[in-house]
Amino acid sequence: MSLNWKEINLILEELALEGAQIQSAVQSAFDVIILRLHKKGETKQLLISLSPGACRLHETFRAVPKSDKPLRFAQFLSSKIVNGWITEVAQLGDNRIVQLTVKRTITTDDDMISSQTAIYKLYIRLWSNAANFIVTDDNGVVLDAMRRLPKRGEVTGGSYTPENIESKPVKLKPDSEHTIRSNDIRTRETRTYEIRTFPGEGSFNKKIDEFYAAQGGTLSLEALREQARRTCEGSIGRISAALERLREKEASFADSNRLKNYGDIILSNIASIKPDDKWLETQYCGENIRIELEPRVSPSAQAQKYYEQYRKAKNGLADIQREIESGERELKEVTDRLERLLCETNPLILAKLLRSGGGTRTTGASSAKKEKARPGLTFKRGDWFIIVGRDANENDELLRRHVKGNDLWLHARDYHGSYVFIKQRAGKSVPLDILLDAGNLAIFYSKGRNNGEGDLFYTHVKYLRRAKNGPKGLVIPTQEKNLHVKVEEERLRSLENCKVTQ
Repeated sequence: MSLNWKEINLILEELALEGAQIQSAVQSAFDVIILRLHKKGETKQLLISLSPGACRLHETFRAVPKSDKPLRFAQFLSSKIVNGWITEVAQLGDNRIVQLTVKRTITTDDDMISSQTAIYKLYIRLWSNAANFIVTDDNGVVLDAMRRLPKRGEVTGGSYTPENIESKPVKLKPDSEHTIRSNDIRTRETRTYEIRTFPGEGSFNKKIDEFYAAQGGTLSLEALREQARRTCEGSIGRISAALERLREKEASFADSNRLKNYGDIILSNIASIKPDDKWLETQYCGENIRIELEPRVSPSAQAQKYYEQYRKAKNGLADIQREIESGERELKEVTDRLERLLCETNPLILAKLLRSGGGTRTTGASSAKKEKARPGLTFKRGDWFIIVGRDANENDELLRRHVKGNDLWLHARDYHGSYVFIKQRAGKSVPLDILLDAGNLAIFYSKGRNNGEGDLFYTHVKYLRRAKNGPKGLVIPTQEKNLHVKVEEERLRSLENCKVTQ
């Protein structure tokens, strides 16, 4: 729902912006700007939204989140109008175009102190399908626009003249409240508008702020909460389906000890098995056992076959159980995130959380910055990060963009497998325990994992050389050292709890 021109006039009348100083410009989204204004000891937040269905201008009484990264238009406003003074405020006729005139004194300090005054015109066009925020100099030359529209000339260096200021009535309809107006740009129908009654208490600005928070189109709480439900419930359904499949596999692998027992029974009855036997029937622990055999295969080879199936099932079961634990944690995180999003009452903060993919509010300059998303798996043990590339593409991407020369590289010797990296810490040598963690991961994520142990080599990334004309990710190490590692199940389980969600 859009505001009509009389409602915009009332908003501007209540705000009384003439004489206010612009203290900051915050762009919480690509189409939302908040100007913090100070006048006579009072601070106000002027919200300017160009969002479709929620295009508006009014004072907001809610906390305003900053964007995760500096946005272009906010940076432009900070360089031009921040610390400037609003000298004039007007709505241009009934066109829903608000003009702010800002005067700013620019001081330069060369050999002597001098100053000059700059005049800027801010045009805020509150049209639902063509909203924009345009800044010009005193001569009408466009300095920048929130939405750059070359066809309209609303780009840097263009010339902007507010639409329909010079419009004049050309025809009257008898017995009607409508007037047809036309100019060089367009023909439009103008109606008689009245200031509507909105629920709530306090000033008109206060009521409008409350109304848009509840029903303001794409920026309303209900619309944002519905978006949160769709996003999170889709993830919850996907994770739940994956967990169900994993639990089915877990059930099929749970009886892996039976395969080992089959191998033991075959070896203990090796003398009674004939070359053409298809079944071995015997007693085991007081029960009749019937084991399938392959004709013309020696009993020892039959036993080894069941032992191999046992090892695969055991390793597979451990992997599946780790994946189930990881999936359950992820499911809880998404469920908790949805609950936090639905509890947020500030639509501006909720919109930011949905854009950033976050579900928690963090404030203050000390909040830790998220690391740039990278491929592969990341584990954090104390203050150390270990990164695992799971295939050639991830190995190559990590080498190109996510590791540095002093980071440590590990790889299983004589087997295809993952590249494992230990991120270097300034002034610190890699502890043996962290090296063993990385070594276990290097063996576990290689073709030699079923051996339970193996050799690997390690060196600094700066001593790796790409193989000429070799496949993606292939490197030749120099100054490498050898390390023999036995895979420790307990260590791998503890590392699973240290996995960092990207």
